[in-house]
Amino acid sequence: MIQKQWKNQPEMVIDRKKKYTAALKTEKGDIIVGLYADKVPNTVNNFVFLAREGFYDGTIFHRVINNFMAQGGDPTGTGRGGPGYSFNDEFDPKLCHDKPGVLSMANAGPNTNGSQFFLTHVPTPWLDGKHSVFGQVIKGLDVLLSIPPRDPMLVGSLAVKLNTVEITEE
Repeated sequence: MIQKQWKNQPEMVIDRKKKYTAALKTEKGDIIVGLYADKVPNTVNNFVFLAREGFYDGTIFHRVINNFMAQGGDPTGTGRGGPGYSFNDEFDPKLCHDKPGVLSMANAGPNTNGSQFFLTHVPTPWLDGKHSVFGQVIKGLDVLLSIPPRDPMLVGSLAVKLNTVEITEE
């Protein structure tokens, strides 16, 4: 399957005054995440845009570390793929990696966000100020925690598929 690519970060498609929810529909069940459109609109906009484009459909949680996090959003499943562009970090001082189920951008350093994201299993305060928090699991934490460990460097290791991400706007 050929994955879509773009040259630039998407134009604003969300209304930061509305509430957005993402349903990450996995093989193991649904993980429902509330998104912080009012606090980090560029990051939420990016995720909503990619989800609506079907970018995440059929991808896997390629990197999963017990008692830490589950990472997805890479169409190649290697940890090196993305949407063809990167965008700047976006931080709100009230949004921290202070509990399980925090949704945050994965990156390769400052201002290298693309499509990859992770969901925490536990508080991870050392990630504050390094990874942009943009959501929180509101239902399905048990599903998140049931995703088995996976190292993307081990060829053929079992992976949990993310069938699709459905966005709800209120």
